[in-house]
Amino acid sequence: MIPVKTAVCSFGMSGRTFQAPFLHVLPEFEFYSVWERSKNLASELYPSVRVCRSLEELLADPAVELVIVNTPNYTHYEYAKQALEAGKHVIVEKPFTVTSEEADELIGLAAMKGLKLSSYQSRRFDSDYKTVRRVVESGVLGKIVEAEIHYDRYSPALSPKVHKETPGPGRGLLYDLGSHLIDQVLQLWGEPQFVFADLFIIRDHSLVDDYMEVLLFYPGMRVRLKSSYLVREALPAYSVFGHNGTFLKSRADVQEKNLLAGRLPEGPDWGVEPESERGLLHTEIGGKVVRELVPTERGDAREYFKGIAEAIRNGAPLPVTAEQGALVIRVIEKAYESLKEKRIVPFR
Repeated sequence: MIPVKTAVCSFGMSGRTFQAPFLHVLPEFEFYSVWERSKNLASELYPSVRVCRSLEELLADPAVELVIVNTPNYTHYEYAKQALEAGKHVIVEKPFTVTSEEADELIGLAAMKGLKLSSYQSRRFDSDYKTVRRVVESGVLGKIVEAEIHYDRYSPALSPKVHKETPGPGRGLLYDLGSHLIDQVLQLWGEPQFVFADLFIIRDHSLVDDYMEVLLFYPGMRVRLKSSYLVREALPAYSVFGHNGTFLKSRADVQEKNLLAGRLPEGPDWGVEPESERGLLHTEIGGKVVRELVPTERGDAREYFKGIAEAIRNGAPLPVTAEQGALVIRVIEKAYESLKEKRIVPFR
């Protein structure tokens, strides 16, 4: 396969940690260029990368085939639109856009130009979620009636990233960590019938929502999504309850920790959780009660990037579609509608 020449719109934490290492190690890609307004951080780590001082310069290069938009949330629509208009395939960091109207416009533009457009929902490829999905789809829990998914942190201090702590479109915990949880639920159970949300501020001096609870209503089932920046002692990240039993799983994917430590995503043990983080399955199988720790799936975000390359070069289905990214944004919009109106709102 001819490597896909790829440009990255920022070399902050997202570009440096969650994109560049994959572009570097995978033969399907060439980390070709990066937009850095004044610094040269990318070229210090990847000497062959071309540094551009503006988005216009980056997009003007005919060699660039794929652009990764990994800038602040409120810029996603604008920058993705410019890249598509320049004839580039595009990956947009989560959340896909701020509004579903923006998402629909990008989807239409990509279709008109025959370009690939994907939302980077990397947490689909985490070990913990993949394990939960395997257990849910196995049917071992029987009819599922309730699930609770947490993405908690203990971060009482405000983020040094000013754009994350400044009120405005696309800010707050629901757009940030919430978009991961929503995407996972949509993959497991599809669209909800109704949405209810509670969002508020719990940290001193914070100006953006840093606590969220979203309740999604399905026929005969409820799914609760929770996230907070003031959880020092972690609760199970996934609790799934069915007629036959329960499955509990910690949030223990090791990829982010290893990437932050500077490790490249390669080697036979990449994405392998420690055995101590195995999930607990307590159910009934064939009339026998079973309570046991279950093996964890391997987490591997390389699957996402390989899928993108296959889509561009061979016309394979995208690993995450823009339509799926847009659906996440619709749930977020419904959550804010619920908060504003203080009621349960229909999804459609």
